[in-house]
Amino acid sequence: MSSSEEIRGWLIGRLPEDWFDGTPEVTVDREEITVVGALRVPDLAEDASAVERAAAVRGRVSGFREDTREHRIEIAREIEHRTRRKVAWGVSVGDERVLFTTLSVPVMTRLRQSERVVLDTLVDAGVAKSRSEALAWCVKLVGRNTDTWLASLRDAMTEVERVRAEGP
Repeated sequence: MSSSEEIRGWLIGRLPEDWFDGTPEVTVDREEITVVGALRVPDLAEDASAVERAAAVRGRVSGFREDTREHRIEIAREIEHRTRRKVAWGVSVGDERVLFTTLSVPVMTRLRQSERVVLDTLVDAGVAKSRSEALAWCVKLVGRNTDTWLASLRDAMTEVERVRAEGP
């Protein structure tokens, strides 16, 4: 099992149907599989404060995390054995998104002086503690500001993968 579609399909079929409100989002890269499912927003009185709503969301997330821990570990072990990728779990509740576990994978790169100056400026300004953290910050910023373009690129890559699979 190696294609993103195959991994996504297996996981969606393997997950208990009562865990999430709808189909979970499954993201696959070379090292990690991330599963994020939507939980129902807690029912509160209309006049509930923002503090009460935030606490209710934290409670919903905490309850799901604790109640499903053993079963999530079992599923993760199965798919890790099949794909040699680690599994990260998370949930979304309304606009809140919480990841329980994720990998932090080192990535080597060569940068020219003009690019290093950008990183050093972020470090000197206190935006980041190191060049590594500054680079991660830059990647997050680019990802957030180019979501549509990256989504189109991923769709195109998925189509290429599908066509290759159909080939001789």
